[in-house]
Amino acid sequence: MKPFLRQQLERFPVRLQELDFFLQQPEVAHDMERFRALSREHAEVAEVAALYARWRQREADLAHAREMLADPELAEMAREEIAGLDLELPQLEDALQKLLLPRDPDDARNAFLEIRAGTGGDESALFAGDLLRLYTRQAERQGWRVELVSESPGEVGGYKEVVLRIVGDGAYGRLRFESGGHRVQRVPATESQGRIHTSACTVAVLPEPDEAQAVQINPADLRIDTFRASGAGGQHINKTDSAVRITHLPTGIVAECQDDRSQHRNKAKALQVLAARIREKERAERSAREAATRKGLIGSGDRSDRIRTYNFPQGRVTDHRINLTLYKLPAVMEGDIDELVEALLLARKGEQLEELELGLGAPAA
Repeated sequence: MKPFLRQQLERFPVRLQELDFFLQQPEVAHDMERFRALSREHAEVAEVAALYARWRQREADLAHAREMLADPELAEMAREEIAGLDLELPQLEDALQKLLLPRDPDDARNAFLEIRAGTGGDESALFAGDLLRLYTRQAERQGWRVELVSESPGEVGGYKEVVLRIVGDGAYGRLRFESGGHRVQRVPATESQGRIHTSACTVAVLPEPDEAQAVQINPADLRIDTFRASGAGGQHINKTDSAVRITHLPTGIVAECQDDRSQHRNKAKALQVLAARIREKERAERSAREAATRKGLIGSGDRSDRIRTYNFPQGRVTDHRINLTLYKLPAVMEGDIDELVEALLLARKGEQLEELELGLGAPAA
């Protein structure tokens, strides 16, 4: 085990004793908010401390087994034990490394996923529709629920813009690295001479804030407009001003919802999207400041970042951040992006470990 990892892990048994002491104090027991926070930390620290104790025991067992090799009568048994420990110790170390990585509390949240057509005109709008299908299929594979928040259809199909709410445990954490510029290379349906065109869409994935965060917006800072929904919805939806557009005046950020026939429910959803976009703006500004000292492989998630190319003539998809190319484009367009997602999550873990070793990441304790 690397010295920096051992140094970090040695802090957990000490912190566990501190938390045991705090949780026994009467003033903590009477402060439920503090008690819950300390209890959550206790559970996390105890998990790491227990696993580290197991790793240390296995390390001692390995040293003892190597000493046994000197005894001819015990050598065969020692070799068998050493073989097993040589397999187990790296697995325990890998598990400990993962537990040390900083956890983003937003990862477990639902997500808002926004797709916007970019360069390429009608073809870009059609590609936005393809991406909508891709993420809807991915959600089905994960057992998540998809809700349409707002849509602006393209003139020949697809979408100029579409916003989804994806409901499911870990939706944001799994989709967060989809944010950025998505480029498509193919012969458009509108192309009569068979020429390959390049078009682009932008995707933004935002964590859904909890209700406490949503109500922190000052109502005086909002302008609320109602209008008739433009999407499909039958006769009723076209006759009432049920769609809602909310503008946050200090930032100019706008969110709208036209999915529901109820103006009240549309307003509630639009407020959630607005809160998520305000939080994302703050996060992007914070990331830009951090990027002055380091730039991660995965990137900032900014929409200007070109992250992926979908090349239809060659049947390939390439993620430029990790230089991964897969020749399974039809499956990917049907939502099979698990290989891409797992590779991105693995790359992020590698970044976090490097940051931890350099002292840039805070340990969980």
